[in-house]
Amino acid sequence: MQQITLAEASLHLPELIEAAINGEEIIITKDEKPVAKLTSVVTVEKRPPLFGSAKDLITISEDFEAPLEDFKDYNAIALL
Repeated sequence: MQQITLAEASLHLPELIEAAINGEEIIITKDEKPVAKLTSVVTVEKRPPLFGSAKDLITISEDFEAPLEDFKDYNAIALL
């Protein structure tokens, strides 16, 4: 989110519109108070993720469920 004064917005309107089209939200202020928000009217259609599309992106180590060294003393007390 970008904040810009009304005077700056009037000077850079084409660039601000381009930024809004690209998904940026611009807040226009007057006397240091927000008075307007510039956003894109066009909504980007988000597709649901495809099942299995993240396959092989995450790996879990073989010792994932092994006790942690840092908790060795705690585990000994918990077993008493």
